[in-house]
Amino acid sequence: MADLLGIFGSAIGPIVAIAGVGYVLATVKEIDPEPLNTAVVYVLAPALVFHSLAVTELEAATLARVTIGIVAFTATMWGVAELAGRAVGEREPALSGLVLVAIFCNSGNLGIPVSDFAFGEVGRQTAVLFLSVQSVLMYTVGVYVASRSSGSAGLEGVRRVFYIPLAYAVIAALGARALDLVPPEDTAAMETLQLVGDASIPLMLLILGIQLARTDTASAVSRAWPATALKMGIAPVVGLGVALLVGFENPTVARVFVLETAMPAAVTPLILVIEFAGSARTEGVLVSEYVSTCVFLTTLLAIPVLTVLIAVLQSGVVI
Repeated sequence: MADLLGIFGSAIGPIVAIAGVGYVLATVKEIDPEPLNTAVVYVLAPALVFHSLAVTELEAATLARVTIGIVAFTATMWGVAELAGRAVGEREPALSGLVLVAIFCNSGNLGIPVSDFAFGEVGRQTAVLFLSVQSVLMYTVGVYVASRSSGSAGLEGVRRVFYIPLAYAVIAALGARALDLVPPEDTAAMETLQLVGDASIPLMLLILGIQLARTDTASAVSRAWPATALKMGIAPVVGLGVALLVGFENPTVARVFVLETAMPAAVTPLILVIEFAGSARTEGVLVSEYVSTCVFLTTLLAIPVLTVLIAVLQSGVVI
């Protein structure tokens, strides 16, 4: 148990530290996060996903099953979040913020190291695959939901998806792999892509800290608990159900899949709502404040939740 808590400290500690730097910086200096968001959405995140897909060994069968599982999980959680949000009286733009928090997991900077520690090489590879597939959904489904929160619904929201380069980065990476055109990892091109992509994670966390410093914490926290409960309580149960229905041949892949669905809310939805609905308010609270508070709360709650879940998954009792 001590070792398990230690890895959570090493995984979550840097996240809190970097976000804390952003928080402190925003309290002593006036900072506009929107230009930083633009850099992440249009440059850094596409480089991260392209490099990950281009250099990671992916088996076709595993790719297919994990992809089906993530799509099924996302669709189910979207439906659950819509119903739960309306049941507790949430309306736009907070409703779309709740949906984004519920369906997208921090499968990258937290999910990958935790999965690696808990399940070794298979855990790391599955987590990278989960991140890649979910990233496509974030910048398609996620963009639509974030656009909806600002009043841009229907075809207008869908059209905005095609202005986000990440989907094209995925296509390019898979195409390069299929045609055997991926340069060696030690070439200048691939090292540059890795450098640019790796920069996205700390910048996202800095943006989170900046946004938290701008958040009316008292009013946002009081409204964030329904989304937090969905993310940390209901999502792992839905993830387990999906894993059992998909029927992964490799039990370790199945366990990592469930673990990834239990990760706290991702930072990327915050990036999206700032980019597409930054000025939208509900009862005096910016939707970006609402989402950033949910990210903060779920990240804190992740320590006990993931500790228990990993112990259960490693025991083999449920899957």
